[in-house]
Amino acid sequence: MITVEHLTKRYGEVTAVDDISFTLGEGHIYGFLGPNGAGKSTTMNIMTGCLAATAGTVTIDGCDIFEDARAAKQRIGYLPEIPPLYTDETPEEYLHFVAEAKGVAKRDITAEIARVLEETRLTDMAGRLIRNLSKGYRQRVGIAQALLGNPPYIILDEPTVGLDPLQIIEIRDLIRDLGQKHTVILSSHILSEVQAICESVLIIAHGKLVAFDTPENLEKTLAANNRLAIEADGDEAAARAVLDGLGAVSSYTVQPAAAPARTEAPAPRTRADLTLAGDADAAARAVFTAFAAADLPLLQMTPIRADLENIFIELTEAEPAAPEVPEAPEQPEQEGTDHESSV
Repeated sequence: MITVEHLTKRYGEVTAVDDISFTLGEGHIYGFLGPNGAGKSTTMNIMTGCLAATAGTVTIDGCDIFEDARAAKQRIGYLPEIPPLYTDETPEEYLHFVAEAKGVAKRDITAEIARVLEETRLTDMAGRLIRNLSKGYRQRVGIAQALLGNPPYIILDEPTVGLDPLQIIEIRDLIRDLGQKHTVILSSHILSEVQAICESVLIIAHGKLVAFDTPENLEKTLAANNRLAIEADGDEAAARAVLDGLGAVSSYTVQPAAAPARTEAPAPRTRADLTLAGDADAAARAVFTAFAAADLPLLQMTPIRADLENIFIELTEAEPAAPEVPEAPEQPEQEGTDHESSV
């Protein structure tokens, strides 16, 4: 379990991370989202022990990342946004260096390298120079170094940035596989990617944690719940006449709907997107009743669900209030030529 409590990071008068707290359980894939400058990468750098905090604590399975750094870091694998690769080496040579730096026992290094090469599907590339590998394969090398030592927690910062669509799909599949053996914390600006593979989502804005829940629960609880799409058997003027006098609808947009195919003289149909007032269920019933009373049968009535992009925009546009301390919800390349300490 990773526990973050009252974490704060200030740079002079600028507060990058503002008193955030959360708990991550084991065996899940978490998405970590936030606009540029929100404090997301700063939080991850503190969680991995790469950056000191101004205040607060981070514990990894009970090991404090600041007070017991060695034990805590042994339980974390980290892929920064730009993997610290040494391009004049082969993946096998580079991973050997990283394994030694991580303190993997010498007798286990060969087997450990073979394991992570196979897990990241890099075995056939083990003897090639990293500089000759595609960006997708370089990302795999970065993930492989994070897996050395078999840490229970893997933190991936923008693992698919700069990849082509096929490479993105391959890395997504790899992350899904990792989620079966590790707890994965994934940062990405590709919201559809997070929605596709993450079981829970943390959203940070203005240095504060503004949401922590499953994508499904966020969809249910945010403002999009009071939006409704309807299609009525009637023209636009008739639909407007019903909607204008309906207190259950606070606003709407209408447009003609396409007629069914193979209809010689189609009756007019109108589609409308409604924003409901008050209780959504009661308002939907009022809409149905009003159209029926006007002899305009409703052919469709569908809630408009928020996708993760709309949720993200809604939660990050405004200055957030300080949230309560949440727990994990229930689940249904930087290149170099010399070895440095950044690995």
